[in-house]
Amino acid sequence: MAEKVLTNETKQVIFALGEEEYGLDIMVVNAIEKYTDIVRIPNAPSYIHGIINLRGEVIPVYNLRKKFGFAEKAVDENSKLIVARTNNMKMAYEVDEVKGIMEIPAANISDTPVIVKSTATTYMKNVASLNGRMIILLDHDGIVSEKELEKIESILTD
Repeated sequence: MAEKVLTNETKQVIFALGEEEYGLDIMVVNAIEKYTDIVRIPNAPSYIHGIINLRGEVIPVYNLRKKFGFAEKAVDENSKLIVARTNNMKMAYEVDEVKGIMEIPAANISDTPVIVKSTATTYMKNVASLNGRMIILLDHDGIVSEKELEKIESILTD
């Protein structure tokens, strides 16, 4: 059983990838956008679908399905882009569906179980249990590794 975390309540953007639900702190989210045309970049890493021009700003689009080991899925009317700041860079995260914004009380938040903690899961901050739902709360700076960030920066500056 995971230990309870002593923290304040948190407001999270809840989104789905397949049947799984994730939360991203509302304080790092700049926008939730409809899926838009993505400009593909030749030789980009597989987790980068391309770039978008959002109100005059070029933003890389990061495929969370690939990062988390899910199979590819066709874009549909529920697909969204969550624009957030990660490691001082704006990134658009591709998600299957945004479920809404929820306030999660501190009592409902637990540490990530030790058994799933590894260098490959640094993006997992906590786990929330709410109304019978299990939601993985993400660490926005842990999603994109330093190595991935360097590759993205080199693509954007070339």
